[in-house]
Amino acid sequence: MEKTAPDYSFERAAIDKGIKIVAGVDEVGRGPLAGPVTAAAVILDPDNIPEGLNDSKKLSAKKRDLLFDQIMNVAMVSIAHASVAEIDEINIRQASHLAMVRAIQGLDQLPQLALIDGRDIPKETPCSGQAIIKGDGKSMSIAAASIVAKATRDRLMVDLAQHHPGYGWDKNAGYPTKSHIAALNELGVTQHHRCSFGPVHKMLSKPFS
Repeated sequence: MEKTAPDYSFERAAIDKGIKIVAGVDEVGRGPLAGPVTAAAVILDPDNIPEGLNDSKKLSAKKRDLLFDQIMNVAMVSIAHASVAEIDEINIRQASHLAMVRAIQGLDQLPQLALIDGRDIPKETPCSGQAIIKGDGKSMSIAAASIVAKATRDRLMVDLAQHHPGYGWDKNAGYPTKSHIAALNELGVTQHHRCSFGPVHKMLSKPFS
């Protein structure tokens, strides 16, 4: 039976083996047509874990923002990105891994173990890694990382929306909604769009009339 909420069992199992510093790592933004991919690495204090941690997709924006502030106040956090140019150059999977590695490297203390959401451990991970499928719903540390990454990227897209009105990034975060696709056809491609992604690539490949 799948857990309804993440717990601290993965972290506790590592600590019981003598591993003192465990980080949760997650990324957000693989699917959007615009904006960077954002990753976070979080080392929780086991004696001061915010209540209500969960997969960021299962939380309201208000709850995410509240937990974001709590996590930033009580945990060790690092946030990193891979740019649109990097996504187009090395592909979204590799760019996601790059952002996660940067997030781990940015922590004030290098963890001895990184619990990573997904199937793969990025090759350049600077410590031992453990991949956990759907980890943001299983591990509190990964859930915290998913909240930090999601809240950060959403805020970034709201800011970009002010400079590029019409695409609805403040509401769709760059994802390929019908309104975003319509705006892309009407307003064209910006420097924040991922040219290697199908709908954007198709727009750029259209012959001039």
